[in-house]
Parts: sequence; structure tokens; C-alpha cells
Amino acid sequence: MQKLSMDQLNRVDVETFKNQDKTPLVVVLDSVRSMHNVGSAFRTGDAFAVEKILLCGITGTPPHREIEKTALGATQSVVWEYHKQTLDAVKILQSEGYKVYSIEQVDKSISLQNFQPAENEKIAIVFGNEVHGVEEEVIAASDGCLEIPQFGTKHSFNVSVTIGIVLWDLVNKLNFIKK
Repeated sequence: MQKLSMDQLNRVDVETFKNQDKTPLVVVLDSVRSMHNVGSAFRTGDAFAVEKILLCGITGTPPHREIEKTALGATQSVVWEYHKQTLDAVKILQSEGYKVYSIEQVDKSISLQNFQPAENEKIAIVFGNEVHGVEEEVIAASDGCLEIPQFGTKHSFNVSVTIGIVLWDLVNKLNFIKK
């Protein structure tokens, strides 16, 4: 086995990426405080070709040196918007036909492995603050909550890890629906 070179990976350039079809997913960051986590969200969003990222509340916005440390240029390829209030962003998404799911541990959450998106469903996923999670009012306005099963002593993953797990799972499920 030999590691592939950048040329062999055959990645598209930023302009081609901006014009290609996107996965019908929107990432919503609800007051994510770490710029490194924001940058990681951009990089993961680029990898899975999400439609856009909504940065809400205290979430930092590009350009920012700490975001770029982990985004590695993905702030140039992924469309993003800033909203002062996450709840406002959720209501706008719902008015545009998105089903909004918060990633949170609640009494009626759906285990991620049991969640199956409907065919042609546009999905927005809300990821919460590193300490407090998703705001209560956002949870109440969501169309549902998804939860990643865990088996250790900690009650949550880092938000950047959560974004990777959830997007990987949903991209696989959405691609299966297309086939």
C-alpha cells in the first residue's frame, strides 16, 4: 500500500465545488464557543458537501485565524450565514421546507442508528454549545432530536466529533435513498 498523492485524490477546486450538487443538509451551530470546533465544522461540511453552515449566537465567524487553523481553507468553499438568534434561523429553515433536528439527549430523542430520513427530505441539524448543548427553545422548535448512543462514563462527545459522526451517518442514509 502506498499513500495517495494530492493529484491522485482528484479533488475539485473551490469554484467547481461551489457549483456542484450538494448533500441536502444544513449544519446549524448554536453558540459553539471554540473557534477550533467552528473550523472543524467547516472542514467536515466541505468533506460531505453540505449546502451551508449557519453560525448562530456567540459562534465565531470567518475570517478568523483560529477558525482557519482547523478549517484549512474550507471557509472559502462552504457557504455560511450568521444569525444572531438560533431560533430565528430554525424558523427560517422550516419555512424553506427543512426538517430541523437537534442533536441532544432528551426524553423523546431518536437514536441516530434508528433515524431514517424520508425520501427528498431537506434536513438541518442543530449542534449545540460545548457546555450547555442546544438551547431549550431551539429544542422545542425542532422537528425532533437525535442522539448518538454512548457506552462510557461521559455524557457527550466533543461537538466536532459529533458533527463528523452525524454527517457521516446521514450522508450514507441519504445516498442509499438515492440509489
